[in-house]
Amino acid sequence: MGRIFQIAQLGHAALRRVAEPVTAIDQGVRELVDDLFATSREANGAGIAAPQIYVSRRVFILSIRPTPRYPNAPEMEPLAVINPQVLWVSEELEKDWEGCLSIPGIRGRVPRPSAIRVRYQVLDGEPVEREFSGFAARVFLHENDHLEGMTWLDHVEDNRDIVTEKEYLRLIAG
Repeated sequence: MGRIFQIAQLGHAALRRVAEPVTAIDQGVRELVDDLFATSREANGAGIAAPQIYVSRRVFILSIRPTPRYPNAPEMEPLAVINPQVLWVSEELEKDWEGCLSIPGIRGRVPRPSAIRVRYQVLDGEPVEREFSGFAARVFLHENDHLEGMTWLDHVEDNRDIVTEKEYLRLIAG
């Protein structure tokens, strides 16, 4: 079912390293994916990357669904992503809210491409090429950033786009 791990917090070196590629999808990778799903579910995340649980591997999961952290999120089939590559990004950018399990208590408006085309491996080792748009594209790019040693804070255009979690919840409630 997966173990729940402590999540690395902003400032820890694990979040600033480029993650290592997965060379074989073995039992250890399958267990890592289970652990990522369990940890994300416990923390109400829309996804989480291996470096966030101190593992330098190019693996993340998407678990997009409405949660207290993202009440307006769409429902999407959970997805394990191994060795992702971003093949194409749209020129059109959308600036929207992001948060991070590694940066608790604050949110920011981050510009991201509105659509992407990506390639990655799934747990059976098969390569998949797929397009994402909207919130799913945002979460995919956010998690992929963790594999590159980046966070959403690296993309914020203006510090005035950063707010507390409490203010974010007030703003999205209208």
